[in-house]
Amino acid sequence: MRKVGIIGGTFDPPHNGHLMIAQEALTTCHLDEVWFMPSYMPPHKQDKHITASEERIEMVKLAIDNNPHFRLSLVEFERKGLSYTYKTLNYLTSVHENTSFYFIIGADMVNDLVNWYEIDKLLQVVTFIGVKRPGTVIKSPYAKKMISIEVPQFEMSSTFLRTRFVNGGNTRYFLPEKVREYIEENDLYGAK
Repeated sequence: MRKVGIIGGTFDPPHNGHLMIAQEALTTCHLDEVWFMPSYMPPHKQDKHITASEERIEMVKLAIDNNPHFRLSLVEFERKGLSYTYKTLNYLTSVHENTSFYFIIGADMVNDLVNWYEIDKLLQVVTFIGVKRPGTVIKSPYAKKMISIEVPQFEMSSTFLRTRFVNGGNTRYFLPEKVREYIEENDLYGAK
């Protein structure tokens, strides 16, 4: 049985924190691959501006291109509509019969699982990998139903990076150089 981790998100932009989490999950949980799955339309971000799909996809491709165990999954773009994890994972398990899926989430999301669409059904089709972060207290009834891993602290967020680009601040070493160059070449986030 193949073991595949999935890390989802808007990846607006993808950064070294995403890559570090994916690699730690791959190594610690003995996964065969980690699929980066950009959200088509995240339900919790419907009222926020998100960079165009094509640009987010290209940035993920550039971010993962040098790791043979990382792969881009466009399943949420193929399915369109709101990106509910339950619907996506239900579909993936139906088309990949000899695969066990592991959904990688941060500690902040572990505490939010009670609000996820069809969470109890989702737990029947996927195993969650919860990434522990220093200072985050886990208060979820689902915490015992998942694998917990520790990842070295690397405080980074896409929001922080977008602000840095807008303000002309340093972004070097926070995200892959190819992604940084792509952002600057395409004037994303006000970068020039």
